[in-house]
Amino acid sequence: MSYAIIKTGGKQFAVESGMTLRVPTISADAGAKVDIDTLLTGGAVGAGTIGATVVKHGKADKIIVFKKKRRKQYKRKQGHRQGFTEITID
Repeated sequence: MSYAIIKTGGKQFAVESGMTLRVPTISADAGAKVDIDTLLTGGAVGAGTIGATVVKHGKADKIIVFKKKRRKQYKRKQGHRQGFTEITID
């Protein structure tokens, strides 16, 4: 199998041609073509770029951040939804 390791948004992903994945938000419109730098391609380090197409943007499921200190009447509740961009590798 032929795969490449790409880095975007401070995270690394192992991808193959035709694969669809969610990455941290990329500033490009849906349907736009983007180039992503590769870290490793078929054994060659820093081999170039990978083409991808932006499918859609969205937000992940909500997580709840809850902090509490017992016996001190301290409670804080905060929600968070991380943004993502869904891309297809060309």
